[in-house]
Amino acid sequence: MSPFLVWSLWAALLLLVLAMAFAALRLLKGPSAQDRVLALDCLYVSGMLAMLVLALTYGSSMYFEAALLIALFGFVGSMTMAKFLLRGEVIE
Repeated sequence: MSPFLVWSLWAALLLLVLAMAFAALRLLKGPSAQDRVLALDCLYVSGMLAMLVLALTYGSSMYFEAALLIALFGFVGSMTMAKFLLRGEVIE
Protein backbone atom coordinates (compact mmCIF):
# COMPACT_ATOMS: atom_id res chain seq x y z
CA MET A 1 0.00 0.00 0.00
CA SER A 2 1.38 3.41 -0.93
CA PRO A 3 2.24 5.92 1.79
CA PHE A 4 -0.19 8.46 0.30
CA LEU A 5 -3.07 5.97 0.63
CA VAL A 6 -2.11 5.14 4.21
CA TRP A 7 -2.04 8.82 5.21
CA SER A 8 -5.30 9.56 3.41
CA LEU A 9 -7.05 6.64 5.11
CA TRP A 10 -5.90 7.83 8.54
CA ALA A 11 -6.95 11.41 7.69
CA ALA A 12 -10.37 10.15 6.61
CA LEU A 13 -10.69 8.19 9.84
CA LEU A 14 -9.78 11.26 11.87
CA LEU A 15 -12.37 13.38 10.06
CA LEU A 16 -15.03 10.71 10.53
CA VAL A 17 -14.32 10.57 14.27
CA LEU A 18 -14.61 14.37 14.35
CA ALA A 19 -17.96 14.13 12.55
CA MET A 20 -19.12 11.54 15.07
CA ALA A 21 -18.14 13.83 17.93
CA PHE A 22 -20.14 16.72 16.46
CA ALA A 23 -23.12 14.43 15.85
CA ALA A 24 -22.95 13.16 19.44
CA LEU A 25 -22.88 16.75 20.65
CA ARG A 26 -25.99 17.55 18.59
CA LEU A 27 -27.62 14.37 19.88
CA LEU A 28 -27.15 15.47 23.47
CA LYS A 29 -27.86 19.15 22.92
CA GLY A 30 -30.45 19.15 20.12
CA PRO A 31 -33.36 21.50 20.68
CA SER A 32 -35.97 19.19 19.15
CA ALA A 33 -36.57 15.48 18.68
CA GLN A 34 -36.11 15.81 14.92
CA ASP A 35 -32.62 17.23 15.44
CA ARG A 36 -31.76 14.34 17.70
CA VAL A 37 -32.98 11.76 15.17
CA LEU A 38 -30.99 13.42 12.40
CA ALA A 39 -27.90 13.47 14.66
CA LEU A 40 -28.38 9.76 15.36
CA ASP A 41 -28.57 9.09 11.61
CA CYS A 42 -25.38 11.06 11.07
CA LEU A 43 -23.74 9.17 13.92
CA TYR A 44 -24.49 5.72 12.55
CA VAL A 45 -23.54 6.68 8.98
CA SER A 46 -20.23 8.09 10.20
CA GLY A 47 -19.64 4.98 12.28
CA MET A 48 -20.37 2.76 9.30
CA LEU A 49 -17.97 4.74 7.11
CA ALA A 50 -15.31 4.58 9.82
CA MET A 51 -15.67 0.79 9.84
CA LEU A 52 -15.22 0.73 6.07
CA VAL A 53 -12.09 2.88 6.33
CA LEU A 54 -10.73 0.49 8.96
CA ALA A 55 -11.52 -2.43 6.65
CA LEU A 56 -9.48 -0.83 3.89
CA THR A 57 -6.66 0.02 6.30
CA TYR A 58 -6.29 -3.43 7.83
CA GLY A 59 -7.54 -5.52 4.90
CA SER A 60 -10.02 -7.51 6.96
CA SER A 61 -13.48 -8.56 5.83
CA MET A 62 -14.84 -8.56 9.40
CA TYR A 63 -15.11 -4.77 9.31
CA PHE A 64 -17.27 -4.97 6.18
CA GLU A 65 -19.69 -7.29 7.94
CA ALA A 66 -19.84 -5.00 10.97
CA ALA A 67 -20.50 -2.01 8.69
CA LEU A 68 -23.35 -3.90 7.04
CA LEU A 69 -24.91 -4.64 10.43
CA ILE A 70 -24.56 -0.99 11.49
CA ALA A 71 -26.28 0.10 8.27
CA LEU A 72 -29.16 -2.36 8.71
CA PHE A 73 -29.81 -1.52 12.37
CA GLY A 74 -29.44 2.19 11.68
CA PHE A 75 -32.01 2.07 8.90
CA VAL A 76 -34.51 0.17 11.03
CA GLY A 77 -33.95 2.57 13.92
CA SER A 78 -34.41 5.60 11.67
CA MET A 79 -37.66 4.28 10.25
CA THR A 80 -38.95 3.47 13.72
CA MET A 81 -38.13 6.92 15.06
CA ALA A 82 -39.64 8.62 12.01
CA LYS A 83 -42.85 6.64 12.41
CA PHE A 84 -42.96 7.46 16.11
CA LEU A 85 -42.45 11.18 15.49
CA LEU A 86 -45.13 11.27 12.78
CA ARG A 87 -47.84 9.17 14.43
CA GLY A 88 -46.92 8.96 18.10
CA GLU A 89 -46.91 5.16 18.07
CA VAL A 90 -44.63 2.49 16.66
CA ILE A 91 -46.93 -0.53 16.48
CA GLU A 92 -50.34 -0.04 14.93
